[in-house]
Amino acid sequence: MNKKISDKDKQDWQDFLNSTDKLENKDQKISSTRKRYIERSIDLHGYTLEEANQKMTSYIEECFINGVFKINVITGKGLRSKNLNDPYQSNNLSILKHSVPNFIKGSDHLMRKIISIDFDAVENPSVGNFDIFLRKKK
Repeated sequence: MNKKISDKDKQDWQDFLNSTDKLENKDQKISSTRKRYIERSIDLHGYTLEEANQKMTSYIEECFINGVFKINVITGKGLRSKNLNDPYQSNNLSILKHSVPNFIKGSDHLMRKIISIDFDAVENPSVGNFDIFLRKKK
């Protein structure tokens, strides 16, 4: 592919090289937006409800302090939960996938640090994780 460069293109290139105008640094814009988009993940497999809630409380506080924007919480789908054999237990609230976001939602202290919780993912039976989006620390 041998294309000839037009005289206009040559002149435009020469004008560019001779110009003293500064170019906008696009990398600076990208790096400043990336700083805010820090993402962390936590896996709660094997935790009891109480342990998971305690772990999430400290993890959300730590992430908020460190400027994390998004937390991906891996809970599993709850398919192997032993609560399915116990008719006196809730099928949803004893599964981490449902109980952890409800615990967080019920905590005013934690919700002051949170923009939103992805409850659509919580309700989706084929998904074993959900996201929490944190506010920016003032």
